[in-house]
Amino acid sequence: MGVYVIKHPLVVDKVNTLRRIKLSTEEFRETSKELTTLLIYEATRDLCLKKRRIKYWLGYGSFSFLPGKKLVIIPILRAGIGMLAGAFQITPGLKAGFIGLYRDHQTLKAIQYYVNLPNKMNEKIAFILDPMLATGNSLVAAVNIVKGAGCKDIRAICFVAAPEGLKQLTKKHPDLKIYVAAIDEKLNDIGYIVPGLGDAGDRMLGVK
Repeated sequence: MGVYVIKHPLVVDKVNTLRRIKLSTEEFRETSKELTTLLIYEATRDLCLKKRRIKYWLGYGSFSFLPGKKLVIIPILRAGIGMLAGAFQITPGLKAGFIGLYRDHQTLKAIQYYVNLPNKMNEKIAFILDPMLATGNSLVAAVNIVKGAGCKDIRAICFVAAPEGLKQLTKKHPDLKIYVAAIDEKLNDIGYIVPGLGDAGDRMLGVK
């Protein structure tokens, strides 16, 4: 598995800003948007460009562009929805899919309740958005779903990861590429990342 910890100063500053408990909902959302854009930038670094003939100010010519219709952003609901704006900001031609999962607080297992993916996933490059990689159960389930739809190039975008979650992903999906702003210390006894960000979904949605 390719784990890419992005150490750019802007990324480090923004992920640590999200740790601040006194951050308002608006500030948390805006910082999440900015951090997602930076991580997507890194996760698309190796994409192949394609020539397209366009009209420009002197006439017609062939220039390189991203194959936008082949890129799919898939947030894991609900927290991943707060990362969509940052992804669309840098690559507005993206398609979107959605996977709804919630965590059983007794077993920590991921329970699926919704899936909506674009057609022809076998031709797509998928970017799964999930701010917190804790136990890894939700991301493992999401990758299972996307692979089951035929996609072969899957990349995960996370703000913070726990070593336990990365170990789980390594075991289940060794071919996955994951781009993360920080690998934190551990999980606590209720499956939350330490030091982490708290409940990212609650903080993005203003749930107290």
